[in-house]
Amino acid sequence: MPKIFFLALLAAGVVNLTYGQSTLYTPREVKIAYKKGTRSPDGRPGPNYWQNHGRYEITIDAAPPDRLVRGTEKITYFNNSPDTLKVIVFRLTVNIHKPGVVRSGNEDSTYLNPGVHIDSYAENGQQRTWRGQDHDGTWRFLRLAKPLAPHDSVRLDVGWHYLASLKSNREGMIDSTTYFLAYAYPRVAVYDDYNGWDHMDFTDEQEFYNDFNDYILHVNVPKNFVVWATGDLQDPDDVLQPAYARKLAASYTHDDIVSIATPADIYGGKVTAQKPINTWTWTANNITDVAFGLSDHFAWDASSVVVDDASGRRASVQSAYNDTAKDFHHMAEYARHSLDWLSHHWPGVAYPFPKTTVFQGYAGMEYPMMANDETYEDLDFARFVAEHEIAHSYFPFYMGINESRYGFMDEGWATTFEYLISQADLGAEKAMENYKEFRVNYYTFDPSSLEDIPIITPEDALKGVTYGTNAYGKPSLGYLAVKDMLGDDLFKKCLHTYMDRWHGKHPIPWDFFYSFNDAAGQDLNWFWSNWFFSNGYLDIAIGSISVMNDVKPLEGRTTKNAVVEVRNIGGLAIPFDVILHYSDGSSKTAHQTPAVWKKDQQRTLVILPLDAGKTLADVELNTGIYVDADSSDNKLRAQIN
Repeated sequence: MPKIFFLALLAAGVVNLTYGQSTLYTPREVKIAYKKGTRSPDGRPGPNYWQNHGRYEITIDAAPPDRLVRGTEKITYFNNSPDTLKVIVFRLTVNIHKPGVVRSGNEDSTYLNPGVHIDSYAENGQQRTWRGQDHDGTWRFLRLAKPLAPHDSVRLDVGWHYLASLKSNREGMIDSTTYFLAYAYPRVAVYDDYNGWDHMDFTDEQEFYNDFNDYILHVNVPKNFVVWATGDLQDPDDVLQPAYARKLAASYTHDDIVSIATPADIYGGKVTAQKPINTWTWTANNITDVAFGLSDHFAWDASSVVVDDASGRRASVQSAYNDTAKDFHHMAEYARHSLDWLSHHWPGVAYPFPKTTVFQGYAGMEYPMMANDETYEDLDFARFVAEHEIAHSYFPFYMGINESRYGFMDEGWATTFEYLISQADLGAEKAMENYKEFRVNYYTFDPSSLEDIPIITPEDALKGVTYGTNAYGKPSLGYLAVKDMLGDDLFKKCLHTYMDRWHGKHPIPWDFFYSFNDAAGQDLNWFWSNWFFSNGYLDIAIGSISVMNDVKPLEGRTTKNAVVEVRNIGGLAIPFDVILHYSDGSSKTAHQTPAVWKKDQQRTLVILPLDAGKTLADVELNTGIYVDADSSDNKLRAQIN
């Protein structure tokens, strides 16, 4: 290659000297991050990587059935960036309920309310006016009174109030005296190394992007209300009567699932301290968010499970629910099983938090150490939903994913773990049936070009079915395909390398792709390009079948091989089985990993030895969970013996 031409390609990002391989399409903002040294093209955080951090002390008052939620907070925000920040961006997520904000759907009066009202705002102790809040959406730029220099901090004090939504979805009222409150506090948005301030509208479709912060959360509620929240409860003896505090403490030490409190216990005034107002205090460090639920009549179960065999560390599992929900009578058991399985199998990383609580609501939604899940008649489906939400503990909460832009980096993994744990729970056949029904069929049988938009497309540019396909089923199929190609041991090594490098940080897709390449010692860019950067879909076909004699002169014999041409109509590099059917009714199956498409992603030849003395009748392709868009060409009769 001429030197000048080579240097031009290098400058354009087409050649990667680290691996001696062609790189993937890389956005300009990511190239700039490489140049600044905040990220590396081998998938590691760069030597100059940084991220900002906050310390939050939040106090929230709630007294159902009064819908008013009132709060104050003290934020110390640390600027670890090399930039002087003249403005700051606040997230005001509950403003999604305001009439007129950018929203993915039309909502009725039970959803709408006036949004959050800022009662007071101060910087470094100096009161300031929060202007124009009637026009605030789900985020707000504010100019700082004094620019925030690199490696300095600012103290922000905020007071606010809002009305809990009548129509519970991700947050709001569950019933007249049960609330699940999430995104209930104004927070500083992410300022990162590749995109600056995150000021993407929250539309109630794409999800969230948050810094890792330290939290102290105080929740003031009337007596006989129990609170469940992110973090460790700091004052059980102050808010619970002695017998119930002892039961909760005991649940942290054993495998048994016990009832901490029943609705009758709570109605009888036996559970909480009988002060007019109890202050429940929770702490959580290096976490991306806090959420909490409260009720004066929910049942409360608890247990714990060893999640780290080396240290013997246990994690608490708890559930809170209306006693009429029969599936929730098993929910602590489901949660316990989830933490055990996820810690020891896939991803095979010890659950990183001290507890998880599954709260009965209406969202099927994840939060750090919390899930807000619906109730279902089908117990297997209830467990399926719980396992999916708890799997999110790793992505995006252990790994600080930008869900609003790259949702496939968290939803795709939760969908993958959901499938793998279902194989253990339900057996391979039922797990496959469920996965195809809920994650693949709609996508593969919908011929709309919107289904074929590349996964890498920033998801704030997507909506509806396109967003759902690119966030859930399609990337999960891609992750499972690379697992099939690498084998479980190498795949797990790659996954753990990526997680070791990026937990507690903000990885982007290129960090994932190149970490896998680095850990595998392979150039997988052909695969990433095929699955995540192309508009391919699921469709393969048999092009032709022939039989080839294989002469072995040293052995003095001749064998026959079936030569099967497989065409990749849809273009995605999927695994598949080739099934040889013989005229005597017997068959032989040979699995093909996605590696067969590495050299030619449109056509491959599969050569399989025929059993001696048998006549080939036909050949069939089985794509398993990779549901073929047109299976009519997946079987072909052999024309020769």
